[in-house]
Amino acid sequence: MTADDRRAAEADCARLIALYANLNDEARWDEVAALYAEDGVMYRPTAPDAPVAGREAILAAFKSRPPRTTRHVCSNVVIDVESETSARGTSAMLLFTGEGAPLVGSFHDRFVLTGDGWRFAERRGSLTF
Repeated sequence: MTADDRRAAEADCARLIALYANLNDEARWDEVAALYAEDGVMYRPTAPDAPVAGREAILAAFKSRPPRTTRHVCSNVVIDVESETSARGTSAMLLFTGEGAPLVGSFHDRFVLTGDGWRFAERRGSLTF
């Protein structure tokens, strides 16, 4: 893997994190779920011990949420490319819901390169406070 390939993978994975936040805030659930690999796994920050496995289950979990207005702010994104087809990443998250104090947490992600580009293999959220 060349340095340019590594930087491109890092940029693609970082974009995936930002796109996830934006699509989530717009309640575009089909597009959010499509950011996961078919066998991807999601751990919500509010339920870190309850994995949701598979793109269809992830989509169903998002669609079952009651409507709400949110704004996710992600920062401190660090992507570590492990190979031509896998990477890991961490990011800080701040969630505003208009209902009380903002939530602060983080995501620990595993990425996989698919025929459709980089996707989340695993997205593990946690809350700090």
